[in-house]
Amino acid sequence: MTAQPVPAETRLLLAAALPDVAFDGWSDAVLRRAAASIGMDAARVRALLPRGAVDLAVASHRIGDEEMRRRLALADQTGMRLRERVALALRLRLAATPGREAVRRATALLALPHLAPTGAALVWATADAVWDALGDRTTDGNWYTKRATLSAVWASTIAFWLGDTSDGESATAAFIDRRIADVLRFEQAKARVPGIGRFLSGIRAPVPRDDLPGRWAPQEGPGHA
Repeated sequence: MTAQPVPAETRLLLAAALPDVAFDGWSDAVLRRAAASIGMDAARVRALLPRGAVDLAVASHRIGDEEMRRRLALADQTGMRLRERVALALRLRLAATPGREAVRRATALLALPHLAPTGAALVWATADAVWDALGDRTTDGNWYTKRATLSAVWASTIAFWLGDTSDGESATAAFIDRRIADVLRFEQAKARVPGIGRFLSGIRAPVPRDDLPGRWAPQEGPGHA
């Protein structure tokens, strides 16, 4: 499911903050300096980022997902098998990060007990973005299992990548390939479990909603009330 795009003003704040994040982390002090540097008042910052620097780190992650989608749409995937396309998507997602230190700081921040649910939701969102960008149209329980297994792959990939010192991050690329092979073996084993197909077919994937609070219905043209 495609998330709402990150607002342009938030992107400006992020660009102004990132040079300091590597040194001072995702802190409210960094956010205040970034806002001052672009002339944004505190009220507007609070409106955009109610949780302050935490929401700025969340926005950075969401922008990475958006950039992965954009780069994957431009990539030539002709003749690639599914496992190769998934691996490509994860490599492109890594390439869309703001850098190792910023990611390391964000990982530590979102591992705090009160923010762990937010961190888990972001990992799931990345897995969902990958499958959606690859054209996954499953509507049963497989929607959940695909995202759950890829979430595990993405989380472990980030942990591995943060410590990767190989040339051209070749070790991370090999790690991704191994983990995806594990996922495919799991999917094959799952298909052999008696009754699992019938069970999963009875589960429905979530349906996107456009009528939730905070969303505006599209206008139908001049004169629409």
